[in-house]
Amino acid sequence: MKSAINFHLDSTVMRGAIFNVAVAFLMVSTGTINTLAAKWADLNTAGGSNPTAEHYYDHPFFQAATMFMGEALCFVAFKIWFFYRIVQKKDLSSFGDQKFNPFIWAIPAMCDLIGTSIMYVGLTWTYAASFQMLRGSVIIFTGLLSVAFLGNKLKIHHWVGMVTVIVGLVVVGIGDYVFFDGSSSGLDKNTVLAGDLLIVLAQIITAVQMTVEEKIMKRYKIQPLQGVGWEGIFGFSTLTVLLIPMYFIPWHLPASSDFWQERTSFEDTIDAFHQWGYSAQVLVASLGLVFSIAFFNFAGLTVTKTMNATTRMVLDTLRSIIIWVLSLAVGWQKFEPLQPVGYVILFVGIWIYYDLIIMPAIRWMVAKFGLKKYFAKGSSSEKERLLGQPGYVINNDKEDKEASS
Repeated sequence: MKSAINFHLDSTVMRGAIFNVAVAFLMVSTGTINTLAAKWADLNTAGGSNPTAEHYYDHPFFQAATMFMGEALCFVAFKIWFFYRIVQKKDLSSFGDQKFNPFIWAIPAMCDLIGTSIMYVGLTWTYAASFQMLRGSVIIFTGLLSVAFLGNKLKIHHWVGMVTVIVGLVVVGIGDYVFFDGSSSGLDKNTVLAGDLLIVLAQIITAVQMTVEEKIMKRYKIQPLQGVGWEGIFGFSTLTVLLIPMYFIPWHLPASSDFWQERTSFEDTIDAFHQWGYSAQVLVASLGLVFSIAFFNFAGLTVTKTMNATTRMVLDTLRSIIIWVLSLAVGWQKFEPLQPVGYVILFVGIWIYYDLIIMPAIRWMVAKFGLKKYFAKGSSSEKERLLGQPGYVINNDKEDKEASS
């Protein structure tokens, strides 16, 4: 009897482990496809309507709309899951209060729209690897905004991590500029630097989006998949409407290699659809962007739920490395000596921020070598700051006053 129970437990654990590995693989693979598909589309040339001759697929705002379409698919997935639970008569408490006004997602959706559009412009001007790495700068702005508007308390490892990330960003930017080689990308040095700056700028808007999302999620306890879906619906519908006046605006962003339009248009959606029809590569890359973002969001949220947010961050770091290696392998960019240095600094900064290194090592050494006795003096709150907590709050004035009294 006992052996049968043990076998059942072992098989359950094994199934859970296999599921976790599968979801982790899905997150890394679809996240990699998402970035590479967008860049692959940008690097392809195809005939269109403006002009009919072959030209680059330079449609960042149209790309952003397709990305929102992928996010909207998350809402479909949520509804299928929700109604399945109803049919199975299972507990629905984890879905939170469903009687909320969906327009609360309009503000984060607009932030997502602006930030994503700017990022896709930046992606057309820089490397796929730099695009992915520089997105890590969002933790700087998210941390600062969470203190200002959510009342969160940043600990010392957060501040050290943010400073380290800033150093990494500077190194990556200098590497892209100093060791620039445009022979493989058709870009020029100043365009690449401008693309890097646009991506970092977009992270400020993304940080605002995340701060508003956190406030909504805490208040209404909405499922993340549902929230992503609503943002996709609002973003796609809004950008679809905006693409109409964009078509008639007689101005275009500076092109990466040549100005190819016969009739100047800020975003020529008709030309984008023509290029879909003329080039299978552009069509496959665009559809890959749509479906990969949907599966990536699903997999990422599942990893956070079944494992933890730290695991998700580690997997996202792995995704960034894969994108960089593949970009080098297919010749989308040349190896630059400062790039790996900058990436390592960025990774270290992100891992410090999420308390994955340094402070855990210090706590382990204190416990391993019996150093707790050296911290015996002082108040209990002081000892907790050094040993018991995963970081020391350095902007908690209330706790400081209580400890000193």
